[in-house]
Amino acid sequence: MKRYGLTIILTVLAGCASVAPHAESKGAKMLNEGIKSFDDGRYSDTITELQGALDTDLTDQEKASAHKFLAFTYCISDREKLCREEFRKALAVDPGFKLTPAEAGHPIWGAVFDSIKRN
Repeated sequence: MKRYGLTIILTVLAGCASVAPHAESKGAKMLNEGIKSFDDGRYSDTITELQGALDTDLTDQEKASAHKFLAFTYCISDREKLCREEFRKALAVDPGFKLTPAEAGHPIWGAVFDSIKRN
């Protein structure tokens, strides 16, 4: 009886050991690196990393996020046309896409996003 119980426990533990933790996709890793570059003020790197991420295996939510941070980067860089295009792309991928309250109130891109969302 004890031997049977031990066999079950060992089988369960072996099954748990064979399950690998969820690995971050290449695209998600690039997206996170792009967001970190944005946070660090490295806007040229942000653009390169996020555009690279968009060429990979991102989910729709991740794509919308990449477009959002590209829009932020372009707005900060006084490239409003590109900023608007990226917000449009984010909304095309996710029609329900919204900015957080802090992002929506930003003096540079808040009004730009509102105007895109209204149209």
